[in-house]
Amino acid sequence: MSGNALTNADSEPGAYSRFVSGKKSKWVVFGIWVLLIISLGSFASKLNDAQKNDTTSWLPKSAESTKELKIEGDFHPNWYPAILLFQKTDGQLTDDDKAKINHAADIMKQDPAAANLGLVVHSAVTVIPSKDGTAMQVIVPVNPGTDGWNKFPDTIKAMKDAVATAGPGLKTWVTGPMGEAGDEADAFKKINGSLTYFTGIAVIVILLIAYRSPILWLLPIITVGGGALTVAESVIYLLAKHAGLTVNGQAAFILIVLVFGAGTDYALLLIARYREELRRYEDRHEAMAHAVHRAGPALVASSATVAVSMLILLVAEMNSTKGMGPVLAIGVIIALAAMLTLMPALLVIFGRWVFWPVKPTFGSDEPTAHGVWARMGKRIAVRPRAVWVVTAIILAAFAAGMGQLNAHQQTVAEQFVSEPDSVKGAVVQAQLFPTDNGQPLVVIGNAAAKDAVEAKLKTVSGVDAAGVGTPSIIKSAVVNGHFYLEAPLTDAPDSKAAQKTVDRVRDAVHAVPGADAKVGGGPAITLDISRASSHDSKLIIPLILIAVFIILGLLLRAVLAPLLLILTVILSFTASLGISALAFKGFGWHGVDIGMPLYGFVFLVALGIDYNIFLMTRIREESVRRGTRRGALVGLSATGGVITWAGLVLAATFGVLATLPIVPFAEIGFAVALGVLLDTMIVRSVLVTALTLDIGKRIWWPSKLSTSEEPNGGSLEAARAADDGVLVS
Repeated sequence: MSGNALTNADSEPGAYSRFVSGKKSKWVVFGIWVLLIISLGSFASKLNDAQKNDTTSWLPKSAESTKELKIEGDFHPNWYPAILLFQKTDGQLTDDDKAKINHAADIMKQDPAAANLGLVVHSAVTVIPSKDGTAMQVIVPVNPGTDGWNKFPDTIKAMKDAVATAGPGLKTWVTGPMGEAGDEADAFKKINGSLTYFTGIAVIVILLIAYRSPILWLLPIITVGGGALTVAESVIYLLAKHAGLTVNGQAAFILIVLVFGAGTDYALLLIARYREELRRYEDRHEAMAHAVHRAGPALVASSATVAVSMLILLVAEMNSTKGMGPVLAIGVIIALAAMLTLMPALLVIFGRWVFWPVKPTFGSDEPTAHGVWARMGKRIAVRPRAVWVVTAIILAAFAAGMGQLNAHQQTVAEQFVSEPDSVKGAVVQAQLFPTDNGQPLVVIGNAAAKDAVEAKLKTVSGVDAAGVGTPSIIKSAVVNGHFYLEAPLTDAPDSKAAQKTVDRVRDAVHAVPGADAKVGGGPAITLDISRASSHDSKLIIPLILIAVFIILGLLLRAVLAPLLLILTVILSFTASLGISALAFKGFGWHGVDIGMPLYGFVFLVALGIDYNIFLMTRIREESVRRGTRRGALVGLSATGGVITWAGLVLAATFGVLATLPIVPFAEIGFAVALGVLLDTMIVRSVLVTALTLDIGKRIWWPSKLSTSEEPNGGSLEAARAADDGVLVS
């Protein structure tokens, strides 16, 4: 150990810790990252082009509607309707009105290469008048294929331009599934390009306040934004293009937030430990070696918790959930790699002056030894049992709000914060064309059973018998030995009544001998998504809890402590959902998307446990020297500030999602941001500290630490009375 160290209690850093912080090797580490960024950087901007946003990439992989959709491609490859709706509000449509509407329809029927309409199936455009003569709708099939989903917003814009040619006197909307998808794409487009910018600004502001340095904040931003995120997006792009990794818009979107949030958290913890070591070691390279050596295990355990939790998503039925797992796991692993290589190298390259104007000098006192968290710990130590019991009761009371959560498969109208034109048009269209909503059930089966299945469909309650058959836009009702039938419903396609009809239809057609019929279409897809999401929650949540317990057990070498930490995070999660449910009701949102509780759990448990890892690894480290109860107070005072700032960073990054105009994303962002704040401000600082103070060394059961002798018997009185000053032995 260096002769100018103020303590000899630390174990010696290993070869890795010394390599990333070495006087010469730091330049090797820096050079490797520069080469990585230069060689891979161009691929990061191409990630959007590698996304797969077709319907099957989101649906449940084994659902009947997904299987039907794959066969349906033989009849009309991936057609989805956009509906151009025209309404005369002061009477019947005139001949002049009809001429204008037909002109708009003719634009849709022209050469698809013209006017950005390359995705329109122009030969299948149909015009349908309403029964009361006040409206007409033009059904425009759109075929995005496998690569056109990133281009269809331009097609929808061209449709809106065509609708605008109808002139005054007519109310117009572009609605239907593709109209609604166009509005959703528009909403994302307004913020997608600036998401990194907004997230970066939020992180910069917090880092400036936390460090009170005009320079230091640059290093985490460079490491996370310039290094980790660039390399992560590049690697994910290459895997998507050449190794079959599935990336959708949702995963790419959350990747930015997760890498920024988790990466900056890791940076904060490393910098805080480095600043401590700079007070103990005169040589900054020696200080960094000890910082990496001592903070590294917590960072590795933290990122492992997140990465494993993300990879568990691979067992999901929902393809959208399944595909998100490896993408986010890769992002977190690369963020960790950047924090344990590039970040230490940059810090030692820049030297102590990067902390200006408050530089940590060799031999100076550690400010946290008598700071706000040290004082809070002393107060908790007066009556720790009363503190944790009252805190748990308050969190449980908040959790009771989950009764207002109302998780369900949200309708299209419920998925927008504000009401776009497509949603307004859908309401009008449902009134004027009640059984012609553009989302019938689709039944496909063996050709020999077509007539029997068609006859059976007409007898099912909830099906519009008159509309059952093969539409004219299908050139042949039989292809490759399969028949194609559509069955319009009498209820709105996203209603509960429609879902019940789907079950009745499936029971009916499955009973037809030799038909091997499969039922899909919009209402069936909605039902299958709902059921798959429920299945995923019941399977994934227990698996993540088991994985987190194992990681914590290995890190802390105990059973009781990991169990208590998991219980506290679950309590935090349920409390945040309870508060969120009440908030969403106040916002006027109708419950939450059915997948939101699972996503909220994954992010909150995987990320929320980080703060407990940061605290408890420090407490265990201090417990070896000081005893558990005194170690708890020292651990809280040493990590309190950095964990609080880390929580604020992560809450701010997920808070960016809460500003989105898409309700499911806004809900996830709000709930995760709130949960992170609960974890950092209450669960970690109050509940976990109080539990540790109350239980004492038994919290490390069954390790030897739970039975070892402690200074002054490890009593609360001794812990409260101790005054260590500088946090070293």
